[in-house]
Amino acid sequence: MTDPELFVLARALHVFAVVIWIGGVAFVTLILLPALMQNYQGASRYALFEQLEHRFVPIAKLTTLIAGISGFYMLYILNGWQRYQQIEHWWLHAMTFIWLMFSFILFIAEPLFLHAWFKKHSTNSPEKTFKYLVAMHRILLTVSLITILGAVAGSHGLMF
Repeated sequence: MTDPELFVLARALHVFAVVIWIGGVAFVTLILLPALMQNYQGASRYALFEQLEHRFVPIAKLTTLIAGISGFYMLYILNGWQRYQQIEHWWLHAMTFIWLMFSFILFIAEPLFLHAWFKKHSTNSPEKTFKYLVAMHRILLTVSLITILGAVAGSHGLMF
């Protein structure tokens, strides 16, 4: 494979990974969490959420890795590091920030302490804990979607 072909493959993998990863976050935020809030009460709500989300975690981890590797590969091939110094490429900063945040949550925070924290608080204060979980998902999804819009527009020459 030539360098241009590898770059196209990297971009295709990057978009594929982001669609699956952020699409999953959108499903959880816009469909799963509201359904759980409407149909379940107390600690059983969080238990079911954990059971269902548990199936998506390996997919989220894999697609986050693919997005990170392909993204950094494209930056390397383009020698695009100077874009971090240009405000018109704000979406690159945002993509990197979101990737770092999700990677931290998925690979470090959740296995080390976040899972236990939510489990404990969902027993002691289930309504408050679930509202916090919903709010965090909404914030992450909103920032992710704004970044996706900015990245697609910015990578095609539209600068804000």
